[in-house]
Amino acid sequence: MKKITPAFALLLSACGGGGEQQAPAGPPEVGVIAVKEGAVTLSSELPGRTTAYESADVRPQVNGLILQRLFQEGDMVRAGQPLYRIDPSPYEAQVASARAALVRARANIANTAALARRYGELVKINAISRQEAENAVASAAQAKADVAAQEAALRSAQIDLGRTTIRAPISGRIGRSTYTVGALVSASQADALTTIQRLDPIFVDIQQSSADVLRLRQQLLSGDLSQGGAAAARVRLKLEDGTTYSEEGTLKFTDVTVDPSTGSQIVRVQFGNARGLLLPGMYVRAELVEGTRNNGILVPQSAVSRDEKGNPTTLVVGAGNKLETRKIAAPRTVGTNWLVTSGLKAGDKVVVDGAQMLRPGMPVKPVAPQAVKPAGGAAPAAGQAAEQGQNAEQGQ
Repeated sequence: MKKITPAFALLLSACGGGGEQQAPAGPPEVGVIAVKEGAVTLSSELPGRTTAYESADVRPQVNGLILQRLFQEGDMVRAGQPLYRIDPSPYEAQVASARAALVRARANIANTAALARRYGELVKINAISRQEAENAVASAAQAKADVAAQEAALRSAQIDLGRTTIRAPISGRIGRSTYTVGALVSASQADALTTIQRLDPIFVDIQQSSADVLRLRQQLLSGDLSQGGAAAARVRLKLEDGTTYSEEGTLKFTDVTVDPSTGSQIVRVQFGNARGLLLPGMYVRAELVEGTRNNGILVPQSAVSRDEKGNPTTLVVGAGNKLETRKIAAPRTVGTNWLVTSGLKAGDKVVVDGAQMLRPGMPVKPVAPQAVKPAGGAAPAAGQAAEQGQNAEQGQ
């Protein structure tokens, strides 16, 4: 038996394995999407604070001691509901005095009117001087004016008496009382007795940079953006815990004045608050619709990278199915996509999957993103092939 030399064995091995070699693989597959132009609604998320729809500080309008508090702190109250009673005794006395003065004035008017009539007859027969007759007529007129003055004084005294019962100026939820029974209050005091706030609906005041407002107005004037119609008036709200408020808000107005200390404007939005979830002073974030870009192009964020200068780029399948690098302008994100304003046009095939190890200029096979296969088609990966070779050697 002849001994097989290593060189001869190597030659046999090369000849025997030639039939198992695979055909050269085709170009690698890459997942692409064809970009489209369409209307893109642009929105921004801005900080804001909740503000009561109506708020009224309850203050006394007369002086006196508080005799009663007629509400429970934190309750809902209605407009006109009694809240406090102030000692009415001094004001009842003023009403009685004014009423007596009015009776006296009315009695005086009858007397002066009769005297004026008598003097009018006497002056006709020259029994009295014309001056005396004119004085009597003037006294009658003065008596009528005194009656009017006393009626006004009585009305004023009655108003002060009515103000000894302090009533709710608006309907809403009432806060804590800063004064108790027995406290002395005055009409000129600075501190409020309590505060009533109407919380349904409720306002959200949003802080928007004046620079952003100017940019949006310029884009609207140039035609880059258009008003979003009814959608532009709807606002979504994120609460302090990160949850989204169940109701959408309605844009009411934008303040015409810029705050010089912050360089921002106030945008006011109204929200329904039937469940009382929103309270005045809460910090929130509002998603505000800015406008609509009619020819907007959206590209997934995963398809956009940055070059060494930080400029955004993307890979595109160009002529001959070869990869090309495109420089694009992507000023902002919209959800999970970049808004591309230049560098791409409708119909361009943007690579979104399978190009991690590829370079511009390489031929590729564009397919739908979910249909991308590993490089080499169905052939095992390099690591798996090496492992299979090691197992075969161990089996021998």
